[in-house]
Amino acid sequence: MQAKVNLKLVDDVIKRWGSDPSFLIPMMQDIQDKYRYLPRPALVRLHEKLNIPLTRIAEVATFYKAFSLKPKGKWCIQVCMGTACHLRGGPRIADSFKRELGIEVNQTTDDMKFTLQTVNCVGACALAPVVKVNDEVHGQVSAEKVKKIIDAYAMRKK
Repeated sequence: MQAKVNLKLVDDVIKRWGSDPSFLIPMMQDIQDKYRYLPRPALVRLHEKLNIPLTRIAEVATFYKAFSLKPKGKWCIQVCMGTACHLRGGPRIADSFKRELGIEVNQTTDDMKFTLQTVNCVGACALAPVVKVNDEVHGQVSAEKVKKIIDAYAMRKK
């Protein structure tokens, strides 16, 4: 399920950055903030308006892990697999999320609520194991807490 792309919104993003091609990355960040991924029509619009080859835009979109060409869920769950988190159960936590959500890592639930990812480090080793949901960090997560975390976000409107 892909979002309908409002090209006026893309044009507004381009205008906000002064139509300066050197601001391609922040423009892409703004677009992704709106859609939770980079829809192809938006990238084509950047190509047309900024006169940047589409292949160059695709290079940027695929080089940076922060960008996604696939739609993501409203809630992006990132399970830390850094050394401290790994040693304190990160893989078990990821398995619990997979089981509860019924998806694999790098997949999104059919209802577009959750995307599950693993990351190399969240930078909160003292709280290991750590799970990040969008911008919120959850520390000392156990397999028992996984369902509570999912349920809490499933109930949220925003």
